[in-house]
Amino acid sequence: MADTARTGTAAFNGLPAHVWPRNASRGDDGVVSIAGVKLTDVAERFGTPVMVVDEDDFRSRCRDMAAAFGGPERVHYASKAFLTRTVARWVDEEGLSLDVASLNELRIALMADFPAERITAHGNNKDDEFLRACVVEGVGHVVLDSDQELERLEIIAGEEGRTQRVMVRVKPGIEAHTHEFIATSHEDQKFGFSLASGSAYRAAEAAVKAEHLDLVGLHCHVGSQVFDARGFTAAADRVLELYSRIHDELGVVLPELDLGGGYGIAYTEDEEPLDVDAVARELLAAVARIAEELGIDAPTVLVEPGRAIAGPGTVTVYEVGTVKDVTVAEGVTRRYLSVDGGMSDNIRPALYGSLYDARLVSRMAEGRPTATRIVGSHCESGDILIRDADYPDDIRRGDLVALAATGAYAYAMASRYNAFSRPAVVSVRDGVVTPMMRRETIRDFLALEG
Repeated sequence: MADTARTGTAAFNGLPAHVWPRNASRGDDGVVSIAGVKLTDVAERFGTPVMVVDEDDFRSRCRDMAAAFGGPERVHYASKAFLTRTVARWVDEEGLSLDVASLNELRIALMADFPAERITAHGNNKDDEFLRACVVEGVGHVVLDSDQELERLEIIAGEEGRTQRVMVRVKPGIEAHTHEFIATSHEDQKFGFSLASGSAYRAAEAAVKAEHLDLVGLHCHVGSQVFDARGFTAAADRVLELYSRIHDELGVVLPELDLGGGYGIAYTEDEEPLDVDAVARELLAAVARIAEELGIDAPTVLVEPGRAIAGPGTVTVYEVGTVKDVTVAEGVTRRYLSVDGGMSDNIRPALYGSLYDARLVSRMAEGRPTATRIVGSHCESGDILIRDADYPDDIRRGDLVALAATGAYAYAMASRYNAFSRPAVVSVRDGVVTPMMRRETIRDFLALEG
């Protein structure tokens, strides 16, 4: 739930539909189920913490994006949000393309038999092994991020006797984070070529002249948790001017424009969900209009949603342990609910101050709202999952609570801090539970020792 006071227990027992998985419900016994599977049964079988993925939720969001942007081939799932071989297969079966940002992400996708021609490779520091794998495996796009990378890829593609399709990553001088636009600050970052300094044009020119590279488009990224089209439209306006210059001065028509990801999701009850259709309509119309004004053919727009597909359909279930009332001022106490996970399985609250919706999922709550903080079990005072909220005062040791919308970045950024095991991950569909990732064990830890 949001970090604001609740007005009563009845509201707390609800599950905000725009935050929780599409197939989540609370039964008459108070137990929360997803896709017909009780979370109590999952916890009993797999232990806690455990991440539960609503497969149909994930797939339906793939389809929503595909319908909004004109076809699945135009949507590249950003695998950095959450990737397993199972996830790669879902993305493939829904017809989407895939983004990878490391050699191992590429390997996972290929081991899932994902078609290499529908993979785009990202990264600011791709080494020769990664670049060579992209060329040899026939990756659809390599997004160039530096002059050195362009030169090395040209050499590697020549050695392999291949021509590699590439894009140039452009810094458009726009950053959009929840509707804040900063026109200059985004130049000072590690990704891409500067539009303002002319390095983006020079990179495009070099790629056009390269014997073993085929420049097919430009790429840009404007931010994260963006809920409307304004930032994307402003970036497209600037980047399309470069398309026009490339057309006029180099005589090249670039067929694709990748406007990246960053599409937001609702993490708390008071946040509005992303209107995918509205954003897509506005963005595609703007690209068509700007291209017409510049006198060039409108390129095909590609997008890279990750969080918007993977995020909302997953919950993380924890067991409550120690319950402690702490005096924070004279006459004022706060209840601390400790759970059996924390910053090792979800670093985002500690790292970014991210907010989440947490609910009791093993029964109905009946107590009176009290000032509460949900904390993890790690040796860090900053190991806090929910900082300030009013929760029913009858939550006790042994209860199960779950955080919603943990599908993006929670597992991907998980660690072994304090030698905690990364949690099990399961998918649910039509009343059936399928293991995706088993829980780590001490044997896994020790197996890495020499």
